[in-house]
Amino acid sequence: MFRIPAVTRNLIIINFLCFIGMLVLAQAGVTDLNNLCGLHFFLASDFHVYQLVTYMFMHGGWEHIILNMFMLWMFGAVMERVWGPRRFIIYYLFCGIGAGLMQEIAQFVQFYVISSDAGFGLSQLMQVAAANDGALSQWTTVGASGAIYALLLAFGMMFPDEKMFIIPIPIPIKAKWMVLGSIVVELFSALASPGSQVAHLAHLGGMIFGFFLIRYWQKHPYSDGLQGGMQFFNNMRSRWEGERIKRSRQRNENPDWTYNAQKKASQEEIDRILDKIRKSGYDSLTREEKQTLFDQSKK
Repeated sequence: MFRIPAVTRNLIIINFLCFIGMLVLAQAGVTDLNNLCGLHFFLASDFHVYQLVTYMFMHGGWEHIILNMFMLWMFGAVMERVWGPRRFIIYYLFCGIGAGLMQEIAQFVQFYVISSDAGFGLSQLMQVAAANDGALSQWTTVGASGAIYALLLAFGMMFPDEKMFIIPIPIPIKAKWMVLGSIVVELFSALASPGSQVAHLAHLGGMIFGFFLIRYWQKHPYSDGLQGGMQFFNNMRSRWEGERIKRSRQRNENPDWTYNAQKKASQEEIDRILDKIRKSGYDSLTREEKQTLFDQSKK
């Protein structure tokens, strides 16, 4: 495993550690990690937001985790070398969370259909959910499959003509056809067995989120999706610098030197605060500096 890129290797290790921890704690009768960290239906009392992340590190059995980790090793190692560790982990977590959200939507639709068949309307769903909390808490999703299918999609988009052998098919298949076939199979499986224990729509959700993130990166090749905050402050500074130039021109025509001096001091203070943000981040500002920045932005 030492030749596997760092993030992929660490993800595999973390997944196996979580799985072994789940087995040990369950054997000792301490707790059920899958129940605690698995993704519950959002209308159930056992649901917590953190489960949108933790569920992808939990698995239901040896076959489940071995298959997922094999695919993570196969496709994750390639994509991490292509993208680098930072972009790779962003993609993996983003698609895993997206798959969880898609699963929540699918479960809500299923719950709504069941409630409608029983004669309950949309306005009564909360009461129905509360009355059936025990049953809804059993709707639990675990596994990294959503993120793994997103890696399969990424491989197919990056290397569409790469040929691969898929057991038991005896001939090599191009990656793009393998991805397309996976989409068709998952979609057909989701429609054919909506109550299946396999989260087919979560798999598709991971691929959908992955597709749009890859397209975004293709249009913004130098962005990893985390630059928005600094871009906001850079735009703010550019706007204020434009205002400073405008005031500088006006100062040459304004005889009120006291007023101009005060405006200059105020602008210098704003520049100092923005430089501090650029070097140390917004959280390094004092309360007074944050208030000064806020007051200036309202002018």
